[in-house]
Amino acid sequence: MSKSLPLLTPTEAVACCSPLMKQPLSEDEAAQIAPLLKALADPVRLRLLSLVASYADQEACVCDLNDAFDLSQPTISHHLKVLHEAGLLDRSKRGVWVYYRVRADALSALGALLGGVAT
Repeated sequence: MSKSLPLLTPTEAVACCSPLMKQPLSEDEAAQIAPLLKALADPVRLRLLSLVASYADQEACVCDLNDAFDLSQPTISHHLKVLHEAGLLDRSKRGVWVYYRVRADALSALGALLGGVAT
């Protein structure tokens, strides 16, 4: 019987890992972190995260994000959902609108994971 890591969200997995240059990721750690990196690998999602982060208090209404793209509102909402499920954004509903906020802890953990990469 093999020992496996407890099931963590991608952001929790990133937060508990050593920087990449300190020690190699295990197969389980890499599998848990990959969804976070996949969420960021899409150009629309990367821009959405950047847009939300650039707003005051790192929070933006979905209604403010639609105009930045030549995409339908349901497509934008899908991409925001992927970022939320990966743990990069929090969301809250206010009336008919949904507001998204950057999860600074997730970005800090990701930065720490990549921070040890030599140039």
